[in-house]
Amino acid sequence: MEQQKGFIGMIFDTSFSEFVTTRVIKVLLVLAMIVNAIMVIVMIVTGFSGGFWQGLIILILSPLIYLIMMLVSRIYLELLIVVFRIADELRSIRIAQGGADPEKFEE
Repeated sequence: MEQQKGFIGMIFDTSFSEFVTTRVIKVLLVLAMIVNAIMVIVMIVTGFSGGFWQGLIILILSPLIYLIMMLVSRIYLELLIVVFRIADELRSIRIAQGGADPEKFEE
């Protein structure tokens, strides 16, 4: 029976038997939401410091800019998850074919 590691134990696990990314992906998405919102606010302030009309245009476009930034962030995070799911599926296929489970080996 395999012992379940805590989150801190997973961070310092040199065998990489468990992935941290799949556990923190939701936190990364929330962080992306916050960072993207701050970036859009900075763009609006910078736009108004360049002139009223420039700021007004950026203010009007800011929801679209935010949505595009969130779309790119979401796609990037989904790509990370897909890579980890591919790794899990390949491990399952290897075990089903009679191969050795790489998690059983520690360096």
